[in-house]
Amino acid sequence: METVTPFKEIIEEVKDIGGDIAKLCYQCGICDTVCPWNKVRKFSIRKIMNQAIYGLSEVESEEMWLCSTCGKCVERCPRGVVQIDVSVALRRLGTEYQVFPASVKPVRTVIGGLVADGNPFGEDRKERDNWKKGHSVKKFSEGMEILYFPCCYPSYDKRLKNVAISTAKILKKAKVKFGILGSKENCCGESVRKTGDEELFKTLAKENIKTFIDAGVKKILVSSPHCYHTFKNEYPEFNVNFEVVHITEFLSELIRDGRLKITGTYEKKVTYHDPCYLGRHNNIYNEPRDVLKSIPGLELVEMEDSFENSLCCGGGGGRVWMETLKEERFSNLRVEQAVDCNAIELVTACPYCITMLEDSRVVLNLEDKLEIKDITEIVAEVI
Repeated sequence: METVTPFKEIIEEVKDIGGDIAKLCYQCGICDTVCPWNKVRKFSIRKIMNQAIYGLSEVESEEMWLCSTCGKCVERCPRGVVQIDVSVALRRLGTEYQVFPASVKPVRTVIGGLVADGNPFGEDRKERDNWKKGHSVKKFSEGMEILYFPCCYPSYDKRLKNVAISTAKILKKAKVKFGILGSKENCCGESVRKTGDEELFKTLAKENIKTFIDAGVKKILVSSPHCYHTFKNEYPEFNVNFEVVHITEFLSELIRDGRLKITGTYEKKVTYHDPCYLGRHNNIYNEPRDVLKSIPGLELVEMEDSFENSLCCGGGGGRVWMETLKEERFSNLRVEQAVDCNAIELVTACPYCITMLEDSRVVLNLEDKLEIKDITEIVAEVI
């Protein structure tokens, strides 16, 4: 199959993004062994690395869009190859030339929404803070302890608005002085960057940074591990360093310091799913478990794949916006693991994970057997 671009351009693009480290790859195959795709279909990230080194990548192929950036291959690579960077470099070429396989074409619509309204749904920017109606949430002003940045999904998605509402309830109960920016917020840009649209990411990031600085923001609290990752690890590329805290870290701190009192009980067996961008990418494993263990009556059990071995939900790398065959969804396997350990609730701390897991719960006809919860929804019930 012919490549869309000259091989030299592929090599240079990979090199520019830092993917030149792919040359260290000696094709051991460990990456293929740990890749979650090989639990549901045949896929070789090793092959993609090899093709990229020599400029032989098939840019029009669906395979270069499969990586969910879970980080498992990066964590296990004995040569320090960052496979994610190579995948993103190749996607930049696909995005530049508008070469999108059928399953990836929804990304075009997402990009349009981000450009026009600052969110992937193309929803009215003015409605970004509609979730707060009836909940007495204030606009952020300088001097407040934290800015709460909900993420696009809790801001607009019907199911996930309850995550933002639960978070606000918790913060008020703990007497935290916080506010939101509402219509002034943009998407953080993390996932669209992973789809290869670097320029759009830079635009969203720069607009957010200006908004944060103008508002006097010092500390940002987020619901999404993807927002956490990009604010903490990628926005510093623009010479800014905000204090960024994920809600699981903040909950743990509030409970430990006595600012948040658990007064109720939760007589249920639950299991916790480690989001890739909270766990593997940012090493936050214990805080959410500490929060759950502090709740009287709650029984926490671990699934087959947990902590650093957590099974990806399949939504990272922009794949939350792409089409995935029902029989190829990692989240199906994850929901089955939760059922296998006899949990009645599968708890996590990521809007993307909830989206993917809720979909699998329906696909597998497990609505009566398992509930999907964000950790804030449980805490909000027991304070």
